[in-house]
Amino acid sequence: MTTLSEFTYTPASFLPFRDLEACERVRGIARSELTRHPNPDFAIRVVDDPATFYERFARDVVDRIRAARDEDRQFVAILPVGPMPQYDIATRLINEERLSLSHVHTFNMDEYANEDGVTAPISWVGSFQRAMHERFFARIDPELRPPDEQIHFPTTEAIGDYSARIQDLGGADVCYGGIGWSGHIAFWEPQLGEEFSGDLEAYKQAGARLVELHPITIMQNALHSFGGDWSWVPPKANTVGPLDILGARHRSFWLDGDLGGGVSWQRFIARLVAHGPVSELVPGSLLQETRADYTILGNVADDVEVDMS
Repeated sequence: MTTLSEFTYTPASFLPFRDLEACERVRGIARSELTRHPNPDFAIRVVDDPATFYERFARDVVDRIRAARDEDRQFVAILPVGPMPQYDIATRLINEERLSLSHVHTFNMDEYANEDGVTAPISWVGSFQRAMHERFFARIDPELRPPDEQIHFPTTEAIGDYSARIQDLGGADVCYGGIGWSGHIAFWEPQLGEEFSGDLEAYKQAGARLVELHPITIMQNALHSFGGDWSWVPPKANTVGPLDILGARHRSFWLDGDLGGGVSWQRFIARLVAHGPVSELVPGSLLQETRADYTILGNVADDVEVDMS
């Protein structure tokens, strides 16, 4: 059981990961210790200034696109939606530099779906396709954009061979993303780990599929995208799987779960993913064993504390 002064209790039963010793240990990791990790290729860094955080995110994307062009090779990227300031900056840099994206192939991580597994159309206000087109692709000058057939989304029609499409291009050069409140990467949710009966190697081979969103994910997305209205968040989504994320040659994850006023929903899960046990019940923990950048916005890195003020 977990302890708060004299009060003891077990976590809620809907939480798949319930290793209390691990939770208490990572909860106690101070900000000053957060960037230390036994895997030197798992590079944790803290960036305090939000403007600098998103500028670095955008420049990472643009620098990789440019490097691929200069090396005369295609560039394949798995891209997230979520908060999108980095795309505004990236489009400005691309247009100013006149950087052609004709060699770029993008695969969006996920797309919402209804209870029958039908993905949201681009016309729906909450669609990830709509967000990416409006905030990224449409803002790139037409002569610089990737061809339409090189921009991929995990729609109902595409999900069956989505992982195969990525593999047919030689795998992704980089997978960008964040960490969900549930510990998910993309929409690969923690309860999916229960299907694999502790077989972590089989879990790592799971590809893109339709999933039911975890309750924590519903609440998180209601907060940051749907005005707090949990009834507006669809119940399911199509998403890339561990196979696609781990198969990328590099992973670049950016944690910006800052609600303002000194409040962040991401402080604990950032620590559990980076410093807890590698477990299929904490999907993001798989990143620990890979070559990855793990960049944390300053407020997210602050200590996990009880605040009843």
